[in-house]
Amino acid sequence: MNSRERMLAAIDRKPMDRVPTDIWAVPEIREKLTRRFGEDYSEALHIDGFAGAGAEYVGPDLPAVGEGQRTDHWGILHERVRYDTGEYYEISRHPLAEAESIDDLEAYAWPEADWFDCSQMADAARKGRRSQAVMCGYMAPLTYHMYLRGLEACLTDPLLRGEFTHHLLGRLCDFMYDHHRRMFQACEGLIDVTQVTDDYGMQTGPLMGLETFRGFYRPHLQRFIDLAREFGIRVFHHDDGAIRDFLPDMAEMGIDVLNPIQWRCPGMEIEALKRDFGDSMCFHGGIDNQQTLPFGSAADVRAEVRRCIDVLAADGTGYVVAPCHNIQANTPVENILAMYDEAHEYGAF
Repeated sequence: MNSRERMLAAIDRKPMDRVPTDIWAVPEIREKLTRRFGEDYSEALHIDGFAGAGAEYVGPDLPAVGEGQRTDHWGILHERVRYDTGEYYEISRHPLAEAESIDDLEAYAWPEADWFDCSQMADAARKGRRSQAVMCGYMAPLTYHMYLRGLEACLTDPLLRGEFTHHLLGRLCDFMYDHHRRMFQACEGLIDVTQVTDDYGMQTGPLMGLETFRGFYRPHLQRFIDLAREFGIRVFHHDDGAIRDFLPDMAEMGIDVLNPIQWRCPGMEIEALKRDFGDSMCFHGGIDNQQTLPFGSAADVRAEVRRCIDVLAADGTGYVVAPCHNIQANTPVENILAMYDEAHEYGAF
């Protein structure tokens, strides 16, 4: 199998020659791997990964920003923050943080699908799918609710401002839906996977109750999943933390891939996940990057890879070896090499 065939077999829970692999990593890690292996480090590490296709922004000029800042078509401002082990772009301005009414929401310059040019996407998708599965799109209502309003307002809005929240989610999700429909139409038959995603979990439990999720967010996620199904596209769902309570809903809604499998969080034990959801979901991730990858030994990493394969691919399918979120800058390169080497050798059927 090539990488495309292997990845799609895992997602579709069909037989495969070995467990496929993927990588999520911060720029500092990608730079280290490039210095060691060259630009094509994925081939050296036997990483299957995904190819991508996306539309080009051609909308109104974005406002000027200072050094170390960046903005986007939502008007969200990010600023570069340096930490001991690397740097991140953190949100420093939430454009709807001060909104108090539906009139305030209507005064905001909501992005439009016309602001994006999809004319080059099909060529990129055709090129990518020669060897890899093609991923396109990112639909995340809670995430952008938080980006636009800030975390505290995002979590209290459904409880204190129900009509306001429904209006905000309707506006942002209408844009996402229209934008992705145009991308899928431009690449009809060429896109394999899209992200219908969010973060409903913390390290110790969910961010909200199921009633809030079902009342405000689930209908939009379902609409996005139905859009993907209309075009024959598989659904990848990223959801950090302890989200066990949400998984029956996710399975019922029709997600195909669950990421990142933070098995150290309560309720996320991999044996139970495979037992309860392995017939309907492929699992992506599982290699812990809070403790094992940054602070364990290479032997610890190899043991964890073997355990995840033994459990999550116990039936010979339905698992993609990957870190559970971005590999952080303080992770030894030797541990990264151990992860992919063990996956390649031990994961062969």
